[in-house]
Amino acid sequence: MSGFFSRLKSGLTRSSKALGDGISAAFGGGKLSAEQLGELEDVLITADLGVAAAGEICAALRENRELKNLDSDDLRRALADEIARLLAPVQQPLELPQTKPVVILMAGVNGAGKTTTIGKLASRFMADDKTVMLAACDTFRAAASEQLQVWGERANVPVVTGAAGADAAGLAFQALQRAQAENIDILMIDTAGRLQSNENLMAELEKITRVVAKLDDTAPHASLLVLDATTGQNAVQQAEAFLQTAKITGLIMTKLDGTARGGGLVPIARKLALPIHFIGVGEQVDDLQVFDAHAFAAALTGSEEA
Repeated sequence: MSGFFSRLKSGLTRSSKALGDGISAAFGGGKLSAEQLGELEDVLITADLGVAAAGEICAALRENRELKNLDSDDLRRALADEIARLLAPVQQPLELPQTKPVVILMAGVNGAGKTTTIGKLASRFMADDKTVMLAACDTFRAAASEQLQVWGERANVPVVTGAAGADAAGLAFQALQRAQAENIDILMIDTAGRLQSNENLMAELEKITRVVAKLDDTAPHASLLVLDATTGQNAVQQAEAFLQTAKITGLIMTKLDGTARGGGLVPIARKLALPIHFIGVGEQVDDLQVFDAHAFAAALTGSEEA
């Protein structure tokens, strides 16, 4: 757990520093008074926790009878407790059925870290003694297949590919046929990095979902949306569109390490109310971590208690 928390804390350093600097600037290391809660709310909003979450957190602190005795460290712990409470409902591990192969549909816009996440997930599954196959169904972008093949080589898993511009749904069908024939445990289907406003590409995603169901009427068994946590409200809009098309079952939040906006996960989680299975806090395979609300809140606030 110490290694796990250390990587998480390191990944969220910028966010934690931004939040800590805001607290220090507002309170100068002294005790927190009721009058200063308005300033704290501004700090939380600036840290991208969102207006609703910031207001709820400050309302909870207002009811804290020990408020007048809270110093900076106490405040960090209190904030961690409140943030963890808000995020606890969406903390859900990825649970896969016993069927073979399990079909996981991966969705998300270009730049969100989808292909990298697929590679990291493949490595995790392989470490759990699962056989894995990848399907490069992002035929819309020429480099996408090559990028997925690189990750397939790193994870030592086969990648089913097609020609540029090939029918993505047909390729997904072929990949599932092959996975069934080879008794593969998990098939992950990469899809085009579509914009939620592109109707043709969204229709293609819906077609992939229909086609794999012809071979297995329970597939896909999970539809995971990869979101860049730094994009704020745009990430919420993306998810709402994907929910209608791909019946998204869970989220993976990426890029929590490259920005001071890690708090943006909180309003996204509150608005979507979708399970968050993993978060990305770095480029290494181990930096894709199972989402833990308490550990995340502790790392975000700089509290040492995970």
